[in-house]
Amino acid sequence: ECVMSEIRRSPGCNVRHGAWVLTACLAAGVLAGASARGQDVLKTLRPGHPRLMLLDADVAKLRETVKSDPATREVHQALRKQADQIVDEPPAVHRLIGPRLLDQSRLVLRRVTLLAALHRIDGDRKYADRAILEMWTAAGFPDWNPSHFLDTAEMSNALGLGYDWLYSVMTPEDRRIVREAIVEKGLKPGLKIYESKGWWSKSPNNWNQVCNGGLTVGALAIADEVAGPARQVVDAARKSIPIAMKSYAPDGGWEEGPGYWGYATVYNTYYLDALQTALGTDFGLGDLPGFAEAGEFRMHTIGPIGRTFNFADAGDRAGPAPEMLWLAGRFKRPSYAAHELALTPPARRGIFHLIWGLRTAPGASFGSEALDAAFRRINVACFRSAWGDPKALFVGFKGGDNQAGHSHLDLGSFVLDAQGERWALDLGSDDYNLPGYFGKNRWDYYRLRTESHNTLLIDDANQDPKAKAPLVRFHSSKDRGHAVADLTAAYAPTVTKAWRGVARLGSEAVLIQDEVEATRPVKLKWNFHTDARIDAEGGRATLSKKDHKLTLRVVEPVGATFAVEPCNPPKPQKQQPNVHNVCLTIKDVKKARIVVVAELPREGEIQTPAAPLESWSDEFRK
Repeated sequence: ECVMSEIRRSPGCNVRHGAWVLTACLAAGVLAGASARGQDVLKTLRPGHPRLMLLDADVAKLRETVKSDPATREVHQALRKQADQIVDEPPAVHRLIGPRLLDQSRLVLRRVTLLAALHRIDGDRKYADRAILEMWTAAGFPDWNPSHFLDTAEMSNALGLGYDWLYSVMTPEDRRIVREAIVEKGLKPGLKIYESKGWWSKSPNNWNQVCNGGLTVGALAIADEVAGPARQVVDAARKSIPIAMKSYAPDGGWEEGPGYWGYATVYNTYYLDALQTALGTDFGLGDLPGFAEAGEFRMHTIGPIGRTFNFADAGDRAGPAPEMLWLAGRFKRPSYAAHELALTPPARRGIFHLIWGLRTAPGASFGSEALDAAFRRINVACFRSAWGDPKALFVGFKGGDNQAGHSHLDLGSFVLDAQGERWALDLGSDDYNLPGYFGKNRWDYYRLRTESHNTLLIDDANQDPKAKAPLVRFHSSKDRGHAVADLTAAYAPTVTKAWRGVARLGSEAVLIQDEVEATRPVKLKWNFHTDARIDAEGGRATLSKKDHKLTLRVVEPVGATFAVEPCNPPKPQKQQPNVHNVCLTIKDVKKARIVVVAELPREGEIQTPAAPLESWSDEFRK
């Protein structure tokens, strides 16, 4: 099904309105028609090897670029140092951590792709031999842990790329061992999932892309020799993956947060690039709505100091994302590449930065991007005072859906950066191996509960785990950016209204305003988690980091005072002794408005007349 509406943009803002584009609708129709006709998905398979992602022409171009471009040469030299270390390391082992083999699958993928690609670029046989040893070892595992199918998918990806890239230097026995492992330990367990309509084949989250992407790479690598299972996998995956890809629509937002955006998107990219290079087509899937805008979500959710708005199960460090280079080339979005290369120094880039860097032209800038963005389907907004300035003001603010994958009970939460520091923190995830972390105990853990987030706590209770909080206002201009989230469902039936507005006031301050109407007297608690030094007195709290300061000031209610509380839950949950909660508590109220300003040092206080949230300007309704 394709839903179409207009994409509207205005100067200084980046608002997207339910945009399902005509080309994607046509692509979906082509997919449906091809499926109905039973078209052979392998009909256009590129003969011989290599056929996946790094073709011979790419290798030739890379060799020339290494010689001519100092930045590429620096990356290449750093990768060779990594490869030289790997040569002397023991191969991966079949060892589970909790229910997962995933760390070993990822180790094999990193080693095999790096070694195999460098062998092809440099012709150094020791890299090929070490990659083949890694593949032999993984092929000899009793299984690739299909009970946690991400492990199987990533191993299929690793051995598929290694098989394809090193085919010419592998012996017939090498090929047989690896090929049989891909079939028996990868494709066949995957086909069982497709045939039984297993959960990830119908899922809209990252599991879908990882499993479909890894299996498809493995299938295409051996498709000329084991055509039956390969054809079945490729056909099943192209029917399954649109279920997840529609989650990018209409504007590239990803409700599992920036961390899982990376995991989902890099595998979506492996998938599409493998199809294009091996078959000469991606069946129109790359043109599905929102995928071209996926890079904007990464750009806007990373603050000026390289830390993300890490809602859901995510850390706040922005790791490398070579998929941004692929997206830049595929969709003619050079700002994606510019952002990634500025964020990720040469020493941190991986082999796919070299490979996908061939897809895009260098020299672009991202400074002309809109300062603020609202991602409508996932109800997340980000605001900044400037691009390219590490001291810029940045706020990430979310409504969202407490039932989204990897979500916390954090509707209304925010992070805040200024002066090159992060002041308002999201603590991120806890240990996935804690009992019931993804099950019945999930909302027992401090880092996932409402109390650990920078939002309202009402009567010390969690938000409703089934609640959604839409953004109901958004505005962006040079002097002000703001959004308002309707949090009522998170606290119902205790409240009849709970709205929160967050506003960037130029480059000097952030305003947080809450309006609550309850059915009975309640206790409201306003939270701001920080690892700064805190000096709180009355309705003012001064936060300090190094020689930088930020002041929290209560505007309403008059007379409200800050308190400071520790944030350590019982062990074995993660401890954060350096983090404290600067909080306001207001008791026995049925109707309240809380207005707090976070402001940088300046002459005089910023004037902050507290207009009702319903009166805040709204570009959604223009």
